[in-house]
Amino acid sequence: MFPQARRGHARAAVVAVVAVAALATGCASGKSAADTGTLVVYTGQAGDYQVNFNPFSPSPIEGPGTIFEPLFYFNQVRTDPPKPLLGTAYSWNADGTQLSITLRDNATWTDGQKFTADDVVFTLDMVAANKSINATGYDGQAKAVDPAHVVITFPEPAYMQGPQVLGRLYIVPQHLWKDVKDPATDVVAKPVGTGAYELAEFKPQAFTLKANPHYWGGEPAVKQLRYLALSGNQSGADALAAGQIDWQTGPVPDIKNVAKNYPGYQAITVPMNQMALFTCANAQLGCTGPQTDPAVRQAIYYAINRKQLNSLAFEDTASPISPGFALAGRDDKLISGKLRNKLAPDAPDTAKAEQLLQQAGYRKGADGGYAKDGTPLTLTVQVVSGWTDYITAVNTMAQQLQKVGIKLTAQQESWNQWSDSRGRGQFQLLIDSLYQGPAADPYYLWNYFFDSANTAPVGQTANPDFARFSDPDVDKALAELRKTQTGDTAARQPYYDTIQSHIEDQLPYIPILTGGTTSEYNAKKFTGWPSKDNLYAFPAVWGRPDAAQVFTALKPTGQ
Repeated sequence: MFPQARRGHARAAVVAVVAVAALATGCASGKSAADTGTLVVYTGQAGDYQVNFNPFSPSPIEGPGTIFEPLFYFNQVRTDPPKPLLGTAYSWNADGTQLSITLRDNATWTDGQKFTADDVVFTLDMVAANKSINATGYDGQAKAVDPAHVVITFPEPAYMQGPQVLGRLYIVPQHLWKDVKDPATDVVAKPVGTGAYELAEFKPQAFTLKANPHYWGGEPAVKQLRYLALSGNQSGADALAAGQIDWQTGPVPDIKNVAKNYPGYQAITVPMNQMALFTCANAQLGCTGPQTDPAVRQAIYYAINRKQLNSLAFEDTASPISPGFALAGRDDKLISGKLRNKLAPDAPDTAKAEQLLQQAGYRKGADGGYAKDGTPLTLTVQVVSGWTDYITAVNTMAQQLQKVGIKLTAQQESWNQWSDSRGRGQFQLLIDSLYQGPAADPYYLWNYFFDSANTAPVGQTANPDFARFSDPDVDKALAELRKTQTGDTAARQPYYDTIQSHIEDQLPYIPILTGGTTSEYNAKKFTGWPSKDNLYAFPAVWGRPDAAQVFTALKPTGQ
């Protein structure tokens, strides 16, 4: 998942815009993107693409939602009823241990084979048997009653697994995937799905999805999706100004005046993803460096000047963040009263930061920097080249932390390298965002990023507990939440409290701000975009499966 980025290198941007122009106009019969119904998108990919359409990979370049579909779509930004996709209806038994699903009977795979309940059972069994792709903690047993009905039996009440199983597990074809040796690492170079789009062409600089003419929901009006790899967000902004891309998610200069500065374009900002310094926190799983000390993580947390950071790096589009990672605004009623800070402080507390370091045995040297046992307190933050708001954020934090004797250094690298390091735990710090789950409940984010079932020793791929966080009390509270009805807030709150207070104590992900996820889109060429009055999907081009809902809702205007 790609967080936002802002400014890049001017020279690279000029080259990239020339490339964009060639790519965007190089459609069939020499017609323009508008003539052929092609939507040109930029996801923030900095550097060439590497083939990966595996919907179970932590770093697919595309596929979830567009090519491979879940059973239902759950809107994480508002409390809509789930939208039927490959499933048409579902129900729980009285004690929440059995989930019955009715499937549509008019879906086919893009190779012509019919979609059936056997594909669903195969996918669920595959996920259950492979820990590295089981990011939702699925532990059910699925059975095909007939070609259009599946029943999943769980060992205990599993209400919270419902939206994840139904909305975040992407169904794959049994007749092809039964021969996949390792579903966690196979890049699925020739994907076959049931979705509205299928792969047309792949090149490292760009790839194209084409409309599925046999899609069960009808062939989409947008006939092609063209994904570009550029040099960073400045090249994306320049391409936007040239009218050569139609949708990107990422800030641009003077973001409050997109309609004025980019004629024909509009913008929308939604606070959703929580920005953090990810730490490789767990020494028992192989993490090394001063960031494995909770006192260092706490000191960094208190030393950050978030108000200054928001202004300098994010054009004041970010908003407060809670150290327990319930989503501020949406989850205000659930934020624990046991937290020391319900919201991370805007202003730095340098005295508190230094006190924490001194209590942990760090001593300040003549140069103003702290050290312990002769080892200076220095840390490297990995950040993707071209994600220039994040680069600005890291450089700003480096100046802020210097005031409390901590040396922070940015290490820029390609997205592919950064993503691989994140998964394998081969980092001290990196900057990224924690994403939300399929429904409006903080349980899902906690389950993804803080459940020890979703991590692995350094060198092995974690998905997505990248911090290697492991806490038996948090694991136990998450297990109890899975068994508790979503509407029973009184019964759930003690577990919410436990999780948030333990996270605040340890801070394996050091909270920065809640990112204002901003998309710029071509309102002149396409209609049907999400708006503040109609947020039918989370409007991020890298949002999965959300972007697929947007693609199928859009209509070309012919302009």
